[in-house]
Amino acid sequence: MMIHLIKRLPLKLALLSMLIVAGGAKAEVAVVVNPGYSGAVDKDQVAQIFLGKDKSLTPFMQKGAAADEFIDKVLSRNASQYKAYWAKLAFTGGGRPPKELGNDAEVLTTVSSSDSAIGFVDAAAVNDSVKVLFTL
Repeated sequence: MMIHLIKRLPLKLALLSMLIVAGGAKAEVAVVVNPGYSGAVDKDQVAQIFLGKDKSLTPFMQKGAAADEFIDKVLSRNASQYKAYWAKLAFTGGGRPPKELGNDAEVLTTVSSSDSAIGFVDAAAVNDSVKVLFTL
């Protein structure tokens, strides 16, 4: 019985390590605008837009893994720091946070219907109704 368990141990360890690696993988996030938008926007400018410092486009947020990845990689914050940033601005009258939408489909619909909207979605959700500025 013990030999049988020992023989299968490498297989079990390999499966466990695959699960750990897969669980730590993050989805790619695509920053999107209306397909008619002709400007060029880089990651730094997108950060300024989502932090309320650049009013050239109207930002739309969402919750979930895509938002966590976006906040981390573009805004160089975690979700708590991002909320605290906007709470402080709202308290001092310095602005309002971006409107939060429910999911990728809502972001795609909103961005595709407004010339000045910008948002982000899971890269797998992108369709031809939006233009991808860059992918994280």
